[in-house]
Amino acid sequence: MNILVVKPNMTESITDRLVHVGSKVASAGATLIPATAPRGFPYISSRAEAQVAGAILLDMLAERQGSFDAAIIAAFGDPGFFAARELFDFPVIGMSEAAMLTACMLGKRSGIVTFAANLEPWYRECVEMHGLNNRLAGIRCAGGGFSKIDNVAEEKEAALIALAQQSIEDDGADVIILAGAPLSGAAEKIKDRIAVPLVDQMSAAIRQAETLQAETLQAETLVLLATAAARAGAFRRPPPKESSGLSSSLSARFSGLD
Repeated sequence: MNILVVKPNMTESITDRLVHVGSKVASAGATLIPATAPRGFPYISSRAEAQVAGAILLDMLAERQGSFDAAIIAAFGDPGFFAARELFDFPVIGMSEAAMLTACMLGKRSGIVTFAANLEPWYRECVEMHGLNNRLAGIRCAGGGFSKIDNVAEEKEAALIALAQQSIEDDGADVIILAGAPLSGAAEKIKDRIAVPLVDQMSAAIRQAETLQAETLQAETLVLLATAAARAGAFRRPPPKESSGLSSSLSARFSGLD
């Protein structure tokens, strides 16, 4: 089974980090295919940037469809998530949704801990988008800047641990989600210093995408069961529409020609 790890920002080293973390929990039958945005932003830290990244994500999926079985949107906040599920027939897994749903299996209320204060409004709206407000204990953000996005997990490790403790003690969190793609892999390093379960976003996305059920991968089952695109309901494909300035692959998808 081929899983596309699609990163809608331009920092390839973070994509490599995500694939490295994901490969540790992926089954022997899964191949992770990295894809990094060719344009846009080095990392996404606002709602405006997420809107742009979501459009880039749709292009990336359209250009690669047919070469993978399922796609993971490898950015916390899930930019372009609902649009991708509406437009394409293959399973689309949001890293945020996967982390939050996994956390729901581990405790009643989850705390989100991240590395920058300006991420908080976007992440809060992401929780609302997935209908999980009543399972959120709170969002805690590290203050101050950082020297390099690639190393923010290591640079802010002590702050992340302190914030996790505050989320547990003051917000009543039963589970902590370390949020933001640059923090992937950090849960494994600090889990022994946190009193509640930690959820690694990328690991959760991989396991949600291809959990073993007997001898069959769950995501393979989803692919096999998806014999036809939704024809009714909220995720039916939109009516054909002409567009301007889009890539030929994405334009064909909107026009209903493929």
